[in-house]
Amino acid sequence: MPADREDEICGKALELLSDLCSRGEVHDENCLDFTYYFRDLGRPRYSDSDVSVSLLSLLVTTCGLALFAVSLFVSWKLFWVPWRDRFLPSLKDQQGEQQPVLTESAMKISHTSPDIQLEAQMKAKELNHIHIARVQRQVTEHNSIRRQMNVSNPDFNLAQFQRQESLTGPGLGRIKPELYKQRSIDADDTRRADSCGRLHFILKYDCDLEQLIVKIHKAQDLPAKDFTGTSDPYVKIYLLPDRKTKHQTKVHRKTLNPIFDEVFLFPVEYAELPTRKLHFSVYDFDRFSRHDVIGQVVVDNFLDLPDFPQETRLCRDILYVSADNVDLGDLMFSLCYLPTAGRLTITIIKARNLKAMDITGASDPYVKVSIMCDGRRLKKRKTSTKRNTLNPVYNEAIVFDVPPENIDQISLLIAVMDYDRVGHNEVIGVCHVGNRAQSLGRDHWNEMLTYPRKPIARWHPLVEWVGQSTAGGSQGSCNSLRTPPSP
Repeated sequence: MPADREDEICGKALELLSDLCSRGEVHDENCLDFTYYFRDLGRPRYSDSDVSVSLLSLLVTTCGLALFAVSLFVSWKLFWVPWRDRFLPSLKDQQGEQQPVLTESAMKISHTSPDIQLEAQMKAKELNHIHIARVQRQVTEHNSIRRQMNVSNPDFNLAQFQRQESLTGPGLGRIKPELYKQRSIDADDTRRADSCGRLHFILKYDCDLEQLIVKIHKAQDLPAKDFTGTSDPYVKIYLLPDRKTKHQTKVHRKTLNPIFDEVFLFPVEYAELPTRKLHFSVYDFDRFSRHDVIGQVVVDNFLDLPDFPQETRLCRDILYVSADNVDLGDLMFSLCYLPTAGRLTITIIKARNLKAMDITGASDPYVKVSIMCDGRRLKKRKTSTKRNTLNPVYNEAIVFDVPPENIDQISLLIAVMDYDRVGHNEVIGVCHVGNRAQSLGRDHWNEMLTYPRKPIARWHPLVEWVGQSTAGGSQGSCNSLRTPPSP
Protein backbone atom coordinates (compact mmCIF):
# COMPACT_ATOMS: atom_id res chain seq x y z
CA MET A 1 0.00 0.00 0.00
CA PRO A 2 1.34 3.44 -0.83
CA ALA A 3 2.66 5.53 2.06
CA ASP A 4 0.27 8.42 1.35
CA ARG A 5 -2.70 6.04 1.49
CA GLU A 6 -1.55 4.62 4.82
CA ASP A 7 -1.22 8.08 6.29
CA GLU A 8 -4.73 8.95 5.10
CA ILE A 9 -6.29 5.77 6.62
CA CYS A 10 -4.39 6.28 9.89
CA GLY A 11 -5.60 9.85 10.06
CA LYS A 12 -9.24 8.83 9.54
CA ALA A 13 -8.92 6.07 12.15
CA LEU A 14 -7.59 8.54 14.64
CA GLU A 15 -10.43 10.96 13.93
CA LEU A 16 -12.94 8.11 14.39
CA LEU A 17 -11.47 7.09 17.71
CA SER A 18 -11.45 10.68 18.86
CA ASP A 19 -15.12 10.99 17.97
CA LEU A 20 -15.99 7.81 19.88
CA CYS A 21 -14.08 8.92 22.93
CA SER A 22 -15.84 12.25 22.89
CA ARG A 23 -19.25 10.56 22.81
CA GLY A 24 -18.48 8.26 25.74
CA GLU A 25 -18.83 5.05 23.81
CA VAL A 26 -15.37 3.88 24.81
CA HIS A 27 -14.04 3.35 28.36
CA ASP A 28 -12.38 6.38 29.97
CA GLU A 29 -9.10 4.62 30.64
CA ASN A 30 -8.71 3.71 26.99
CA CYS A 31 -9.62 7.20 25.96
CA LEU A 32 -7.00 8.66 28.31
CA ASP A 33 -4.33 6.35 26.95
CA PHE A 34 -5.34 7.27 23.43
CA THR A 35 -5.36 10.99 24.26
CA TYR A 36 -1.85 10.84 25.75
CA TYR A 37 -0.61 8.86 22.82
CA PHE A 38 -2.16 11.28 20.35
CA ARG A 39 -0.64 14.21 22.22
CA ASP A 40 2.79 12.64 22.04
CA LEU A 41 2.39 12.11 18.32
CA GLY A 42 1.63 15.81 17.86
CA ARG A 43 4.90 16.96 19.50
CA PRO A 44 7.81 17.82 17.19
CA ARG A 45 10.68 15.36 17.27
CA TYR A 46 14.26 16.27 16.69
CA SER A 47 16.89 14.02 15.27
CA ASP A 48 20.68 14.09 15.78
CA SER A 49 21.16 15.51 12.32
CA ASP A 50 19.12 18.58 13.24
CA VAL A 51 21.35 19.25 16.27
CA SER A 52 24.54 18.97 14.17
CA VAL A 53 23.22 21.44 11.62
CA SER A 54 22.39 23.94 14.38
CA LEU A 55 25.86 23.73 15.92
CA LEU A 56 27.49 24.14 12.52
CA SER A 57 25.44 27.22 11.74
CA LEU A 58 26.36 28.71 15.13
CA LEU A 59 30.07 28.11 14.49
CA VAL A 60 29.91 29.68 11.04
CA THR A 61 28.13 32.72 12.45
CA THR A 62 30.79 33.17 15.18
CA CYS A 63 33.64 32.94 12.68
CA GLY A 64 31.95 35.47 10.44
CA LEU A 65 31.61 37.94 13.28
CA ALA A 66 35.29 37.49 14.22
CA LEU A 67 36.44 38.11 10.64
CA PHE A 68 34.24 41.17 10.46
CA ALA A 69 35.79 42.56 13.66
CA VAL A 70 39.32 41.95 12.34
CA SER A 71 38.51 43.69 9.07
CA LEU A 72 37.14 46.68 10.97
CA PHE A 73 40.34 46.92 13.06
CA VAL A 74 42.60 46.73 10.00
CA SER A 75 40.55 49.36 8.22
CA TRP A 76 40.81 51.63 11.26
CA LYS A 77 44.59 51.29 11.40
CA LEU A 78 45.06 51.83 7.67
CA PHE A 79 42.69 54.69 7.05
CA TRP A 80 41.61 56.39 10.26
CA VAL A 81 45.00 56.83 11.98
CA PRO A 82 46.77 58.46 8.97
CA TRP A 83 43.75 60.62 8.31
CA ARG A 84 43.65 61.69 11.94
CA ASP A 85 47.39 62.56 12.01
CA ARG A 86 47.04 64.50 8.78
CA PHE A 87 43.88 66.48 9.36
CA LEU A 88 43.40 66.81 13.13
CA PRO A 89 46.32 69.27 13.61
CA SER A 90 44.76 71.56 11.03
CA LEU A 91 41.39 71.28 12.80
CA LYS A 92 43.04 72.19 16.10
CA ASP A 93 44.65 75.19 14.49
CA GLN A 94 41.26 76.37 13.20
CA GLN A 95 39.69 75.96 16.67
CA GLY A 96 42.07 78.26 18.46
CA GLU A 97 45.74 77.41 18.36
CA GLN A 98 47.21 79.69 15.75
CA GLN A 99 50.34 78.31 14.03
CA PRO A 100 52.65 79.98 11.56
CA VAL A 101 51.41 79.76 8.02
CA LEU A 102 54.21 78.89 5.66
CA THR A 103 53.31 79.08 2.04
CA GLU A 104 55.41 77.85 -0.80
CA SER A 105 56.26 81.39 -1.72
CA ALA A 106 57.83 81.96 1.70
CA MET A 107 60.49 79.38 1.04
CA LYS A 108 63.78 80.26 -0.52
CA ILE A 109 64.37 77.24 -2.72
CA SER A 110 67.77 76.37 -4.10
CA HIS A 111 68.41 77.94 -7.48
CA THR A 112 69.31 74.53 -8.83
CA SER A 113 65.60 73.61 -8.80
CA PRO A 114 64.01 74.37 -12.20
CA ASP A 115 60.41 75.08 -11.13
CA ILE A 116 60.43 78.48 -9.43
CA GLN A 117 57.51 80.68 -10.38
CA LEU A 118 57.96 84.42 -10.39
CA GLU A 119 54.37 84.93 -9.20
CA ALA A 120 55.13 83.00 -6.01
CA GLN A 121 57.92 85.40 -5.18
CA MET A 122 55.61 88.38 -5.78
CA LYS A 123 53.02 86.96 -3.39
CA ALA A 124 55.67 86.62 -0.73
CA LYS A 125 56.02 90.40 -0.55
CA GLU A 126 52.27 90.91 -0.23
CA LEU A 127 51.84 88.30 2.54
CA ASN A 128 55.02 89.13 4.40
CA HIS A 129 53.18 90.90 7.25
CA ILE A 130 51.22 87.78 8.28
CA HIS A 131 54.15 85.40 8.31
CA ILE A 132 55.47 84.62 11.75
CA ALA A 133 58.47 82.62 10.58
CA ARG A 134 60.22 82.16 7.31
CA VAL A 135 62.14 79.17 6.10
CA GLN A 136 65.33 79.87 4.22
CA ARG A 137 67.18 77.22 2.26
CA GLN A 138 70.73 77.74 1.14
CA VAL A 139 71.60 78.52 -2.42
CA THR A 140 74.20 76.24 -3.94
CA GLU A 141 75.15 78.31 -6.95
CA HIS A 142 78.53 79.88 -7.41
CA ASN A 143 78.66 83.67 -7.23
CA SER A 144 80.15 83.93 -10.70
CA ILE A 145 77.27 82.06 -12.38
CA ARG A 146 74.30 83.36 -10.38
CA ARG A 147 71.12 83.25 -12.47
CA GLN A 148 67.38 82.70 -12.12
CA MET A 149 66.20 79.24 -13.21
CA ASN A 150 62.66 79.58 -14.48
CA VAL A 151 60.83 77.42 -17.01
CA SER A 152 58.79 80.31 -18.36
CA ASN A 153 61.73 82.70 -18.47
CA PRO A 154 65.08 80.90 -18.53
CA ASP A 155 67.09 84.02 -19.39
CA PHE A 156 68.87 86.10 -16.82
CA ASN A 157 66.87 89.15 -15.83
CA LEU A 158 68.31 92.00 -13.78
CA ALA A 159 64.92 92.92 -12.31
CA GLN A 160 64.39 89.39 -11.05
CA PHE A 161 67.86 89.36 -9.59
CA GLN A 162 67.26 92.64 -7.72
CA ARG A 163 63.86 91.43 -6.50
CA GLN A 164 65.45 88.25 -5.24
CA GLU A 165 68.15 90.19 -3.41
CA SER A 166 65.50 92.36 -1.75
CA LEU A 167 63.62 89.28 -0.54
CA THR A 168 66.55 87.29 0.74
CA GLY A 169 68.99 90.00 1.73
CA PRO A 170 72.64 90.14 0.75
CA GLY A 171 73.78 87.50 3.22
CA LEU A 172 70.97 84.96 3.07
CA GLY A 173 70.88 82.06 0.69
CA ARG A 174 74.63 81.65 0.35
CA ILE A 175 76.80 78.87 1.62
CA LYS A 176 79.22 80.13 4.23
CA PRO A 177 82.09 77.67 4.55
CA GLU A 178 82.99 78.93 7.99
CA LEU A 179 79.63 77.70 9.29
CA TYR A 180 80.41 74.15 8.18
CA LYS A 181 83.81 73.88 9.78
CA GLN A 182 83.73 71.33 12.56
CA ARG A 183 84.38 72.97 15.85
CA SER A 184 87.35 71.20 17.34
CA ILE A 185 87.39 70.88 21.07
CA ASP A 186 91.10 71.45 21.06
CA ALA A 187 90.94 74.60 18.92
CA ASP A 188 93.77 77.01 19.45
CA ASP A 189 91.53 79.88 20.48
CA THR A 190 90.08 77.79 23.30
CA ARG A 191 93.24 76.10 24.40
CA ARG A 192 95.26 79.28 24.51
CA ALA A 193 93.02 80.89 27.06
CA ASP A 194 94.82 82.14 30.13
CA SER A 195 92.96 79.77 32.45
CA CYS A 196 91.93 76.16 31.88
CA GLY A 197 90.19 75.73 35.21
CA ARG A 198 91.43 75.82 38.79
CA LEU A 199 93.37 73.37 40.93
CA HIS A 200 92.88 73.17 44.71
CA PHE A 201 95.71 71.65 46.76
CA ILE A 202 97.36 71.79 50.19
CA LEU A 203 101.09 72.13 50.93
CA LYS A 204 102.86 71.31 54.19
CA TYR A 205 106.46 70.64 55.14
CA ASP A 206 107.33 68.06 57.79
CA CYS A 207 110.55 69.26 59.40
CA ASP A 208 111.07 66.01 61.34
CA LEU A 209 110.83 63.75 58.28
CA GLU A 210 112.16 66.39 55.86
CA GLN A 211 109.32 65.78 53.45
CA LEU A 212 107.13 68.06 51.40
CA ILE A 213 103.53 66.89 51.77
CA VAL A 214 101.26 67.64 48.83
CA LYS A 215 97.53 66.91 48.93
CA ILE A 216 95.60 67.40 45.70
CA HIS A 217 92.03 68.14 46.67
CA LYS A 218 90.10 68.82 43.47
CA ALA A 219 89.98 70.56 40.11
CA GLN A 220 87.19 72.80 38.87
CA ASP A 221 85.88 74.00 35.52
CA LEU A 222 88.23 71.95 33.37
CA PRO A 223 87.81 72.33 29.59
CA ALA A 224 86.06 69.52 27.72
CA LYS A 225 88.47 67.38 25.71
CA ASP A 226 86.06 64.66 24.55
CA PHE A 227 83.28 65.05 22.01
CA THR A 228 80.82 64.06 24.74
CA GLY A 229 81.53 67.38 26.45
CA THR A 230 83.56 65.86 29.31
CA SER A 231 87.13 64.83 30.10
CA ASP A 232 88.98 62.01 31.86
CA PRO A 233 91.43 64.06 33.94
CA TYR A 234 94.41 63.05 36.03
CA VAL A 235 97.38 64.97 37.47
CA LYS A 236 101.14 64.35 37.36
CA ILE A 237 103.36 65.98 40.00
CA TYR A 238 107.10 66.72 39.86
CA LEU A 239 109.38 68.52 42.27
CA LEU A 240 111.69 70.09 39.71
CA PRO A 241 114.48 69.89 38.74
CA ASP A 242 114.29 66.26 39.87
CA ARG A 243 112.18 64.20 37.47
CA LYS A 244 113.02 60.82 38.93
CA THR A 245 110.41 61.20 41.62
CA LYS A 246 107.05 61.53 39.97
CA HIS A 247 103.57 61.01 41.36
CA GLN A 248 100.30 60.63 39.54
CA THR A 249 96.68 60.66 40.63
CA LYS A 250 93.99 58.26 39.53
CA VAL A 251 92.02 58.88 36.36
CA HIS A 252 88.50 60.22 36.94
CA ARG A 253 86.10 59.32 34.18
CA LYS A 254 83.79 61.76 32.39
CA THR A 255 83.94 64.78 34.64
CA LEU A 256 85.05 68.40 34.50
CA ASN A 257 85.18 68.78 38.28
CA PRO A 258 87.14 65.79 39.63
CA ILE A 259 87.73 65.31 43.34
CA PHE A 260 91.08 63.58 43.92
CA ASP A 261 91.85 63.83 47.67
CA GLU A 262 95.22 62.10 47.26
CA VAL A 263 98.38 62.77 49.29
CA PHE A 264 101.95 62.57 47.93
CA LEU A 265 105.33 62.90 49.66
CA PHE A 266 108.55 64.40 48.27
CA PRO A 267 111.75 63.87 50.29
CA VAL A 268 113.60 67.18 50.22
CA GLU A 269 115.67 69.18 52.67
CA TYR A 270 114.28 72.45 53.92
CA ALA A 271 117.35 74.35 52.70
CA GLU A 272 116.72 73.13 49.14
CA LEU A 273 113.15 74.41 48.93
CA PRO A 274 114.09 77.85 47.48
CA THR A 275 115.67 76.09 44.48
CA ARG A 276 112.77 73.70 43.88
CA LYS A 277 109.56 74.11 41.89
CA LEU A 278 106.42 72.05 42.33
CA HIS A 279 105.03 71.22 38.91
CA PHE A 280 101.43 70.00 38.37
CA SER A 281 100.50 68.76 34.89
CA VAL A 282 96.81 68.10 34.24
CA TYR A 283 96.08 65.59 31.47
CA ASP A 284 93.04 64.15 29.75
CA PHE A 285 93.32 60.37 29.48
CA ASP A 286 92.73 58.91 26.02
CA ARG A 287 92.89 55.17 25.51
CA PHE A 288 93.28 55.22 21.74
CA SER A 289 95.60 58.18 21.17
CA ARG A 290 98.04 60.40 22.99
CA HIS A 291 96.90 62.02 26.18
CA ASP A 292 95.84 65.63 25.79
CA VAL A 293 97.44 68.29 27.96
CA ILE A 294 94.86 70.39 29.76
CA GLY A 295 97.31 72.71 31.48
CA GLN A 296 99.83 73.09 34.25
CA VAL A 297 100.39 74.78 37.60
CA VAL A 298 103.86 75.74 38.86
CA VAL A 299 104.52 76.67 42.50
CA ASP A 300 107.86 78.15 43.55
CA ASN A 301 109.12 80.38 46.35
CA PHE A 302 107.72 78.07 49.00
CA LEU A 303 109.10 80.19 51.81
CA ASP A 304 107.02 83.16 50.65
CA LEU A 305 103.74 81.26 50.93
CA PRO A 306 101.45 82.27 53.82
CA ASP A 307 101.57 79.92 56.84
CA PHE A 308 104.29 77.77 55.25
CA PRO A 309 105.72 75.35 56.43
CA GLN A 310 102.42 74.83 58.22
CA GLU A 311 99.43 73.59 56.26
CA THR A 312 98.74 76.03 53.43
CA ARG A 313 95.65 75.84 51.24
CA LEU A 314 96.13 77.10 47.70
CA CYS A 315 93.95 77.55 44.65
CA ARG A 316 95.77 78.25 41.39
CA ASP A 317 94.61 78.73 37.83
CA ILE A 318 95.53 75.93 35.44
CA LEU A 319 97.47 77.61 32.65
CA TYR A 320 97.62 76.45 29.06
CA VAL A 321 100.75 74.59 27.99
CA SER A 322 101.77 73.46 24.52
CA ALA A 323 101.53 69.77 23.72
CA ASP A 324 105.14 69.86 22.51
CA ASN A 325 106.26 70.18 26.12
CA VAL A 326 104.58 66.97 27.23
CA ASP A 327 106.95 64.74 29.18
CA LEU A 328 106.89 61.24 27.67
CA GLY A 329 109.68 59.87 29.83
CA ASP A 330 113.36 59.02 29.39
CA LEU A 331 115.21 55.94 28.14
CA MET A 332 118.73 54.87 29.08
CA PHE A 333 120.70 52.66 26.72
CA SER A 334 124.33 52.09 25.80
CA LEU A 335 125.99 51.82 22.39
CA CYS A 336 129.04 49.73 21.61
CA TYR A 337 130.58 49.04 18.21
CA LEU A 338 133.25 46.46 17.38
CA PRO A 339 134.80 47.43 14.01
CA THR A 340 136.78 44.21 13.59
CA ALA A 341 133.72 42.03 14.08
CA GLY A 342 131.32 44.47 12.44
CA ARG A 343 128.97 44.17 15.41
CA LEU A 344 126.76 46.92 16.85
CA THR A 345 125.41 46.26 20.35
CA ILE A 346 122.57 48.31 21.87
CA THR A 347 121.94 47.54 25.53
CA ILE A 348 118.55 48.73 26.74
CA ILE A 349 119.11 49.46 30.41
CA LYS A 350 115.95 51.08 31.79
CA ALA A 351 113.31 53.77 31.37
CA ARG A 352 111.80 56.25 33.77
CA ASN A 353 108.70 58.40 34.08
CA LEU A 354 106.97 56.90 31.05
CA LYS A 355 103.60 58.23 30.01
CA ALA A 356 100.69 56.23 31.41
CA MET A 357 98.82 54.49 28.61
CA ASP A 358 96.37 52.41 30.64
CA ILE A 359 93.43 53.65 32.67
CA THR A 360 95.08 52.16 35.76
CA GLY A 361 97.76 54.85 35.48
CA ALA A 362 100.50 52.49 34.29
CA SER A 363 101.76 50.91 31.05
CA ASP A 364 103.12 47.62 29.72
CA PRO A 365 106.26 48.93 27.99
CA TYR A 366 108.76 47.23 25.74
CA VAL A 367 111.47 48.69 23.49
CA LYS A 368 111.78 48.14 19.74
CA VAL A 369 115.07 48.98 17.99
CA SER A 370 115.18 49.39 14.20
CA ILE A 371 118.09 49.97 11.82
CA MET A 372 117.10 52.68 9.34
CA CYS A 373 118.65 53.64 6.03
CA ASP A 374 117.20 56.36 3.80
CA GLY A 375 113.95 56.19 5.74
CA ARG A 376 113.60 52.41 5.25
CA ARG A 377 113.64 49.86 8.04
CA LEU A 378 116.25 47.16 7.37
CA LYS A 379 116.14 45.15 10.59
CA LYS A 380 114.36 45.31 13.92
CA ARG A 381 114.57 43.68 17.34
CA LYS A 382 112.64 44.15 20.56
CA THR A 383 112.97 43.53 24.27
CA SER A 384 110.68 41.71 26.64
CA THR A 385 107.53 43.39 27.99
CA LYS A 386 107.42 44.71 31.54
CA ARG A 387 103.97 44.63 33.04
CA ASN A 388 102.18 47.46 34.84
CA THR A 389 105.06 49.88 35.35
CA LEU A 390 106.23 53.31 34.30
CA ASN A 391 109.85 52.70 35.31
CA PRO A 392 110.85 49.41 33.68
CA VAL A 393 114.32 47.86 34.01
CA TYR A 394 115.48 45.69 31.08
CA ASN A 395 119.28 45.22 30.92
CA GLU A 396 118.84 43.45 27.58
CA ALA A 397 121.36 43.54 24.73
CA ILE A 398 120.33 43.75 21.07
CA VAL A 399 123.01 42.93 18.49
CA PHE A 400 123.15 43.88 14.80
CA ASP A 401 125.84 42.93 12.30
CA VAL A 402 126.96 46.11 10.53
CA PRO A 403 130.18 46.20 8.46
CA PRO A 404 132.50 49.17 9.07
CA GLU A 405 131.96 50.48 5.54
CA ASN A 406 128.22 50.76 6.22
CA ILE A 407 128.25 52.19 9.74
CA ASP A 408 127.96 55.78 8.47
CA GLN A 409 124.96 54.95 6.28
CA ILE A 410 122.61 53.80 9.03
CA SER A 411 120.85 55.23 12.05
CA LEU A 412 118.85 53.78 14.91
CA LEU A 413 115.18 54.38 15.64
CA ILE A 414 114.44 53.35 19.22
CA ALA A 415 110.75 53.29 20.16
CA VAL A 416 109.18 52.61 23.53
CA MET A 417 105.88 50.80 22.96
CA ASP A 418 102.92 49.99 25.18
CA TYR A 419 101.76 46.40 24.77
CA ASP A 420 98.01 45.96 24.33
CA ARG A 421 96.57 42.46 24.48
CA VAL A 422 93.33 43.43 22.72
CA GLY A 423 94.05 46.28 20.31
CA HIS A 424 97.13 47.66 18.59
CA ASN A 425 100.33 48.37 20.48
CA GLU A 426 100.79 52.10 20.99
CA VAL A 427 103.93 54.21 20.70
CA ILE A 428 104.80 55.99 23.93
CA GLY A 429 107.78 57.86 22.50
CA VAL A 430 110.85 57.50 20.30
CA CYS A 431 114.45 58.69 20.05
CA HIS A 432 116.87 58.77 17.11
CA VAL A 433 120.58 58.01 17.14
CA GLY A 434 122.90 58.48 14.15
CA ASN A 435 125.04 60.89 12.17
CA ARG A 436 121.98 62.82 11.02
CA ALA A 437 120.22 62.79 14.39
CA GLN A 438 119.80 65.93 16.45
CA SER A 439 121.87 67.05 19.45
CA LEU A 440 122.06 64.20 21.97
CA GLY A 441 121.39 61.43 19.45
CA ARG A 442 124.20 62.63 17.20
CA ASP A 443 126.62 63.19 20.08
CA HIS A 444 125.99 59.73 21.51
CA TRP A 445 126.60 58.13 18.10
CA ASN A 446 129.82 60.04 17.51
CA GLU A 447 131.10 59.15 20.98
CA MET A 448 130.44 55.48 20.23
CA LEU A 449 132.53 55.73 17.05
CA THR A 450 135.28 57.65 18.84
CA TYR A 451 135.63 55.00 21.56
CA PRO A 452 135.11 51.62 19.87
CA ARG A 453 134.69 48.43 21.92
CA LYS A 454 133.54 50.55 24.88
CA PRO A 455 129.86 50.75 25.97
CA ILE A 456 128.67 54.36 26.12
CA ALA A 457 125.48 54.85 28.17
CA ARG A 458 123.27 57.94 28.03
CA TRP A 459 119.78 59.06 29.00
CA HIS A 460 117.61 60.09 26.04
CA PRO A 461 114.30 61.97 26.37
CA LEU A 462 111.46 60.44 24.40
CA VAL A 463 109.73 62.57 21.78
CA GLU A 464 106.41 62.27 20.01
CA TRP A 465 106.29 59.79 17.14
CA VAL A 466 105.48 61.58 13.87
CA GLY A 467 105.12 58.48 11.69
CA GLN A 468 108.38 58.61 9.78
CA SER A 469 112.05 58.54 10.48
CA THR A 470 113.88 61.80 10.28
CA ALA A 471 117.31 60.69 11.43
CA GLY A 472 118.35 58.40 8.65
CA GLY A 473 121.56 59.20 6.88
CA SER A 474 121.83 59.13 3.13
CA GLN A 475 125.51 58.56 2.62
CA GLY A 476 125.95 55.69 0.23
CA SER A 477 123.49 53.01 -0.75
CA CYS A 478 121.54 50.86 1.67
CA ASN A 479 121.80 47.95 -0.74
CA SER A 480 125.51 47.71 0.05
CA LEU A 481 124.74 46.82 3.66
CA ARG A 482 125.72 43.21 4.13
CA THR A 483 125.94 40.91 7.09
CA PRO A 484 129.45 39.57 7.70
CA PRO A 485 129.95 36.03 8.96
CA SER A 486 130.05 35.70 12.71
CA PRO A 487 133.57 35.33 14.10
